[in-house]
Amino acid sequence: METDGTGDPLVSVVLPTYDRPEMLAEAVESVATQQYSAVELVVVDDASPTPVEEVVAEAAPPELRWRCLRHESNRGANAARNTGIEAAEGDIVAFLDDDDRWKPEKLDAQVSAFRERGDDVGVVLVGQQFVDHGREAVTRMPDVEGNATPELMTDGIGGSFSTIAVGRSVVEEAGLPDERLPAWQDREWLVRLSCHCEFATVQRPLVVRRVGEYDQIGDSFEPKRDVTYPLFLEKHSDLAAEYGLESRFEAWLSCGIASEGLANGYYRDARRFAARAIRTDPLLTTAYIYLALALGGRYTYNAAVRLKRAFD
Repeated sequence: METDGTGDPLVSVVLPTYDRPEMLAEAVESVATQQYSAVELVVVDDASPTPVEEVVAEAAPPELRWRCLRHESNRGANAARNTGIEAAEGDIVAFLDDDDRWKPEKLDAQVSAFRERGDDVGVVLVGQQFVDHGREAVTRMPDVEGNATPELMTDGIGGSFSTIAVGRSVVEEAGLPDERLPAWQDREWLVRLSCHCEFATVQRPLVVRRVGEYDQIGDSFEPKRDVTYPLFLEKHSDLAAEYGLESRFEAWLSCGIASEGLANGYYRDARRFAARAIRTDPLLTTAYIYLALALGGRYTYNAAVRLKRAFD
């Protein structure tokens, strides 16, 4: 284990980025202001049109240990994360997307959780605060503790990459994030990580996430429907069956596609996948809600979104 000379484990922060210099600078600053000091920052530039190393140099204070690696061609966020993981030197690896920010106590809280929970814990998740068009919206807390596999394969709340801190030894056992997946990479990786360790959570919203302001990774619906959905099923149906959750797992995935279809205006697909979820697991009430919204089409769905935002 590498430390900073005080016995604190080194945390490697992997920050993939592509052509968002202003957001990248804010993300780097949020790493630099962490209360926990044993940190190295590994920025992976996924072939941005203008190389980002100068942006990082301007945003990073002298005391922050950092490196900037660059892909010669655009390979996607998971490939960039994997480049960062392979270059990282810390015993703990944490992730920060370039459009997110951390609150100053984030890493300190996660390292403390690792220490308090012992060697069985290999992943620590924190909560998220969402900001929609500059307006603070909802907060979301993870609810997967201990043996997290059953919950992660159904309706348990995990977290995005920016909420994850994982022990290097667990990464070596579970493998790297799957570069084939165009979406839901974080959830799929958490499922695999959960097979090798217990999870702990910090019930505070320590990640600030922007939503609704720009194109984000995973916004495209058709790759989720045509690639992510069947690949996720193929990879983990046997694992779900081991827990007696095969039907529930397939229905949960179908609900996920139905939800994405609604959000992207693919109402026919939303109806089809909601109906598939109901056939697979008739007790999954969320599927009925999605089916009703899809049957009503754009006007029903938009009205539901406005109503939800009014009460957030």
